[in-house]
Amino acid sequence: MITLKNVTLRRNAKVLLDGASVTLNPGEKVGLVGRNGAGKSSLFALLNGTLHEDAGECYIPTQWRMGEVAQDMPETDQSATDFVVDGDTTLLAAQQEVAAAEATDDYNRLAHAYMALQDAGAHDARARAQALILGLGFKTTELTSPVNSFSGGWRMRLQLARALMCPSDLLLLDEPTNHLDLDALVWLETWLKRYEGTMIVISHDREFLDAVTHVTLHIDAAKLVRYGGNYSKFEDLRAEQMTLRQNAFAKQQEKIAHLQKFIARFKAKASKAKQAQSRVKALDRMEKIAPLLADADFTFEFREPANLPNPMLSMQEASFGYPAPAGSPSGTSPTVIVQSVSRSVLAGQRIGILGANGQGKSTLVKTIARVLQPTSGEITEGKGLNVGYFAQQELDVLRLADTPLEHMIRLVKEMAATGKMAGQATREQDLRGFLGTFNFGGDMVKQAVGSMSGGEKARLVLCMIVWQRPNLLLLDEPTNHLDLATREALSMALNEFEGTVMLVSHDRALLRAVCDEFWMVSHGGVAPFDGDLDDYQRYLLDEAKRQREAIREAGKNSAPVERTALAAAPASVARRNAKAAPPGDARSLKRELEKLEARMAVLNGEGAALEAHLCASPSPVEMAELGKRLKAVNDELQSLEDRWLAVSDKMEALTA
Repeated sequence: MITLKNVTLRRNAKVLLDGASVTLNPGEKVGLVGRNGAGKSSLFALLNGTLHEDAGECYIPTQWRMGEVAQDMPETDQSATDFVVDGDTTLLAAQQEVAAAEATDDYNRLAHAYMALQDAGAHDARARAQALILGLGFKTTELTSPVNSFSGGWRMRLQLARALMCPSDLLLLDEPTNHLDLDALVWLETWLKRYEGTMIVISHDREFLDAVTHVTLHIDAAKLVRYGGNYSKFEDLRAEQMTLRQNAFAKQQEKIAHLQKFIARFKAKASKAKQAQSRVKALDRMEKIAPLLADADFTFEFREPANLPNPMLSMQEASFGYPAPAGSPSGTSPTVIVQSVSRSVLAGQRIGILGANGQGKSTLVKTIARVLQPTSGEITEGKGLNVGYFAQQELDVLRLADTPLEHMIRLVKEMAATGKMAGQATREQDLRGFLGTFNFGGDMVKQAVGSMSGGEKARLVLCMIVWQRPNLLLLDEPTNHLDLATREALSMALNEFEGTVMLVSHDRALLRAVCDEFWMVSHGGVAPFDGDLDDYQRYLLDEAKRQREAIREAGKNSAPVERTALAAAPASVARRNAKAAPPGDARSLKRELEKLEARMAVLNGEGAALEAHLCASPSPVEMAELGKRLKAVNDELQSLEDRWLAVSDKMEALTA
């Protein structure tokens, strides 16, 4: 078990833990929560040995293997599969021991090395790695792509897959959902529920915490407070404690008044649409979270819009994408991601936008926000449309060298130039006061944005949006850097907002609380999703099952995703197979596939027989010979599988 006894932990002059004690038992799934800056990441650093306690004792069993997501951005030309396989440190050590043993004449050492290699799961390592990669949203065609070919968010998904690949007794996950869409998030939850070790996770996604944890550890006033139950249970218990203490009674009553206003406004609507039923559950718990909201760093509200055009906008056969890159030959076509959309956005709608990464959710939002132009068709805006846009990457709207005050002054000038001031006060003192309501007080108004945390940047973007008095809010993953209490404050503010909301988020609690209807972006189009988030989650699980079955069907004779090898194929074998099929000849390709599959079937049979012999405890000399042959069989299988994948891709291209 993990034991912290009277631990004091400091970062510079700040005391994060002061005489903190807690015990975590083997196999427990723990959610670590607390306000931003409370010390959650520092506690992780203590557990992984990066930091050491200033006083007290921290005990973790010495034999426990630890897994965690590396925070550095990987820079390598390794394929995605090889990069993730290398995360299995046990397998890597076994492979190195085999290489060392093969350089000697010690048959006993060699036999044990091959047995260790088998015990490390070498026979299915690549399949396990590829299952992780595919589960986190990659395509089968990307399994062999170099890591450097992916964007930063996708590389961090590979780091997550690498951490899950590593055998561990203790798994530390710090915001693992930040770079995931809803599809990958559902898959990750399913994987973590099956994890058998001890897990501690930091997350600001309440539904994720509810799904994967059954113990909550709260850092509060430099102490560690353990609660039995998931995040919702913790929330209930904490609310009861705060109410009993009466230490936030006045603020609590104010929050309850806001909540009652929300309930009165939407309770009648909730019974009319299936999508709204999930919101009834959110309403039922609203009064219980009032004490937590009273404890938030700040609360805010969107001011009443100056006008509400209806419809807000109308799309007629509109297509969305990106223009041809600068310098492209004349006549180069734009990249179209979503096409032929004919829909209207009405005053007061609350629309959640669903769909997997890469399907075009952000492209749709950016085009409505006027950051991009439609590639074809028309978008007609209602008179007086005023858009407030929260970009997924805050850097899209923030300048790192500027201060919050400079951002507000520039915003005033831009709005004055377009005639959209709507009566806002514009003196510097007024702007300072407004920034103060978002916790940018004192010297912070003159602090460069580049030196701020992700949560502070997100708060500044919200501040700028609120000041503009928009009537249409376009929010693309607004909660990525917000803590749980601030997410609740955002949820309340959105529900009191009189205008229209279009929301892209993997935070299901926010989607449930805010959205009355859903649009799904998929297969190049936009269509209403007839159901609620529970229906969508079932749809995702069914889709994942269908894709797995399709992969198994395509590779039932040792398809590349299903079968694995112990090591890379010899270059001579790869070169020999690379010459097998003339390009563009479908019949030749089909014949080669049949030959490859027949040979792989033979090798699979031989490999199974060799593994059975190894399990029968032969003599060391015989075990060494069996191990060598098994390695050669798997080497050839690896080469054949790579060729199978290449030929299959050519066949698909010809068919298309």
